[in-house]
Amino acid sequence: MKFQVLSSDLMSHLSAISRVLTGKNAMPILDNFLFEMNPDSLKVTASDGDTTMITNIAISGVEGTGRFVVPTKTLLDPLKEMPQQMLSFDIDPGNLEIFVNYANGNYNFIASKAEEYPTLKEMESEAFQFTLPAQALLNGLSSTLFAVAEDELRPIMNGIYFDVKPESITFVSSDSKKLVRLTNNNVKAGFEASFILPKKPANLLRSIISKDTPEATVAFDNKSARIQLPDYQISCRLIEGKFPRYEAVIPKNNTNKMIIGRQDCITTLRRISVFASQATNQVKFDLDKNQLTVSAQDVDFSISGTEKITCSYESTPLQIGFRANFLIEILNTIPSDEVEFQLADSFRACLIVPVQNNENEDLLMLIMPMQLADFGK
Repeated sequence: MKFQVLSSDLMSHLSAISRVLTGKNAMPILDNFLFEMNPDSLKVTASDGDTTMITNIAISGVEGTGRFVVPTKTLLDPLKEMPQQMLSFDIDPGNLEIFVNYANGNYNFIASKAEEYPTLKEMESEAFQFTLPAQALLNGLSSTLFAVAEDELRPIMNGIYFDVKPESITFVSSDSKKLVRLTNNNVKAGFEASFILPKKPANLLRSIISKDTPEATVAFDNKSARIQLPDYQISCRLIEGKFPRYEAVIPKNNTNKMIIGRQDCITTLRRISVFASQATNQVKFDLDKNQLTVSAQDVDFSISGTEKITCSYESTPLQIGFRANFLIEILNTIPSDEVEFQLADSFRACLIVPVQNNENEDLLMLIMPMQLADFGK
């Protein structure tokens, strides 16, 4: 068996799917890539047992077809140090010894038989399927991943909730301290269903969607999901269970509204949070007419900081505390130049929304406040 492939193509695709590997697989065979030679492409699979990534790479000069398992490290490490050039693979079908020849050298290693590599289970016949713009999927993942929980007692919170409606899709994540809801009204699935995508495949999926990726096809049943991109496919087990009613925790009567420059708020928080308590990372917002005062203090080290920012605020004066790093994460994720804080009082959840949403999107962030009882006034 023989084929040729461009080293840069092989490297980029293998690097992408190798991120699924953990190095602590219960099955030693999963420390390898599964190669499947076809007449005009090379199909490569990597899996940790729960999540599987597949890519197709263009090859030429193909002689013969077959399946074999290649050691990940043995193949990847030399490729990382190799300049772009054509590689020639020559595989002995008898003992599966692989010879890799390139411009000024060669190396060889032994592959293994593919029979022991686990096969990907087929989805149930009643699986749901829809197609959406890849950028809509990327925005949904990028907006929600930072708020995914890591809670062993409530595993249903450890992923992104896909709430699919006939005329829209909503991505939701929450760790009980913050919540993100992004609705895209440009996705027309034509049915109503939902699933919870685990954090690991969500991260992997985000890493392989580029600006040039046109579409993604999502298929899912009760136990698994499969996301198909032009050059990649991710299949994974879903988180089982019922996601909480997220709409019930989003307040409807936050009438105190502040509009502020997003970047100004971020840089102020970064400066002032230096003086916050290391235990709580708390900052205090003092809202008055068209002015926000951000302050923090650490009584253990006798340090404090205060800074004022111009904003648009016409409601009654209000004080509220936030965890600075949570607030910075939220503001870093919102794409708008200006954001609107929607508040009720010092104790109830605060909503943060972009003043200008992306086209066909409705983004909402929720953050729980911190008690100000121990904060010097």
